[in-house]
Amino acid sequence: MDKKTAAAVLDEIGTLLEIMGENPFKTRAYGNAARTLLSMPGDLDDIIRDTGLKGVKGIGEGIRERILELHSNGRSAYYEELKAGIPAGLMDMLRIPGMGPKKAKTVYDALGIADIGELEYACHENRLVELPGFGLKTQEKILEGIAFIKKHSGQSLYPAAMSEAEKLIGPILGSGTVIRASIAGSLRRRKETVKDIDVLVSSDDPAAVMELFTTLPDVETVTSRGDTKSSVILKSGIAADLRVVTDVQYPYALHHFTGSKLHNTAMRGRAKDMGLKMNEYGLFRGGEEAPVPCADEAEIFKALGLSFIPPELREDMGEIAAAEKGGLPLLVEETDIRGVLHVHSLYSDGIDEVAELAGAARKMGYGYLGLTDHSPSAAYAGGLKPDDLLRQQAEVDAVNAMYTDIRIFKGAEVDILGDGSLDYAEDVLKGFDFTICSIHSRFNMTEDEATARLVRAVENPYCTILGHPTGRLLLSREGYPVNMKRVIEAAAANGVAIELNAHPLRLDIDWREIMYARRLGVKIAINPDAHNIEGLKVVGYGVGIARKGWLSKDDVLNAMTADELAGWFRSRRK
Repeated sequence: MDKKTAAAVLDEIGTLLEIMGENPFKTRAYGNAARTLLSMPGDLDDIIRDTGLKGVKGIGEGIRERILELHSNGRSAYYEELKAGIPAGLMDMLRIPGMGPKKAKTVYDALGIADIGELEYACHENRLVELPGFGLKTQEKILEGIAFIKKHSGQSLYPAAMSEAEKLIGPILGSGTVIRASIAGSLRRRKETVKDIDVLVSSDDPAAVMELFTTLPDVETVTSRGDTKSSVILKSGIAADLRVVTDVQYPYALHHFTGSKLHNTAMRGRAKDMGLKMNEYGLFRGGEEAPVPCADEAEIFKALGLSFIPPELREDMGEIAAAEKGGLPLLVEETDIRGVLHVHSLYSDGIDEVAELAGAARKMGYGYLGLTDHSPSAAYAGGLKPDDLLRQQAEVDAVNAMYTDIRIFKGAEVDILGDGSLDYAEDVLKGFDFTICSIHSRFNMTEDEATARLVRAVENPYCTILGHPTGRLLLSREGYPVNMKRVIEAAAANGVAIELNAHPLRLDIDWREIMYARRLGVKIAINPDAHNIEGLKVVGYGVGIARKGWLSKDDVLNAMTADELAGWFRSRRK
């Protein structure tokens, strides 16, 4: 092991000890020893051969033995023992600017947060604001630091990538150098995470388009530039490709660069069966050089005997067979959503008052809002005890009396306890219009344990909606292992809806599972999981995932009117 690596290990031992709450003199000793070692002339072999590190100021006998072990074995048993005792994610959290060992220890001890993904989500839920040494500004700085780290990751959440794509395509469309332009790739298919951005344009002046694209203000590095394709890295860290085709080629290229590989392969196979050849440049009959005339994607599908397949469905999951039979659903639109459920107020871990949330939802055109502050077990989130609920529900009555065009439903996000029971007694549960029942603790379960826990909750007559059923945090934390097929079947048998949590860090239930829920007639609630007024605006991300799951508005719980939903809640309780 070289000197630099050994010093890094010493420094990390000091950090680990600080996280564990060790004596500050001991923690500092390792950092001082690391700096001393780096300042010594020569490499580690020379240092140990010449002095054996004996009598070196700043390196005590215990630390000296650690260095000798690193040198001879390439490892340290003490270091590995310390690492094994601390969640690996805590060390990752230290990469966040301003997030030192003391702060990491505080959030871990107080909230059980052990990785960056959980930390980010906790910031969005305002859980850090009341912690000692934190506050709203610190929380905002942590979010900025997490965004900085994500800049260098290989995947991006859909909203971040779409925001960057819109900053690219706007100037291109307004430049006068293109005929048509579109975002393509997985972003157009509205995948929950994307690797890069694909932009397709048609133009009679490709060189001018390439010059514009590669010199846009948000471009940091040009990785390649050609006549028909250029690639860049944006200042956000996301890679972006631009392809230029003729306007005749544009519909075929748009289809090709939108579809998943499996969808495109299946489409080419269908074309071949019909005596046609299909690629990104056209749809060709026999040996003809000119493509079958198609002005847009709809005409391509028509030429292949198919109804139009929306971009979100192009994943080769039965969409081609359904399009052949005219069996594709009319997909839900954001304008179909009539109200928002799963909203937290100042009573638990939200930051806005009930009246403020209702007024904001009303301005957004919603007809109802479902208030769902946390239950007592979520102490980290200010979970409401029965007395707190009485005050909250009295305020809901007062706010409902203020408006005739929006209704607030009395709900709660009720913790599903370890045995699958709910975190309120029956007499309390009876007082809600509806509940969202979610797991927030004890994630370390086997698949059988997690499945049994969720199924028991769904079988409870006071469970209305199953919240974020896998507990995943995209790009940060895998969901707990669960047999979603069994959970969906239990929801169908008990008339329980399942949440599609629209928060872009969750988007949970997964769109692949939604398809099975739809077949069994399970209603899906597209919920914002909002902790402030701004959080009400994420519903559109959930709609995108709902569309990928083949949902129409009839499949979506909150596409009902307020009166229809109130009736559904009552029928569920009966």
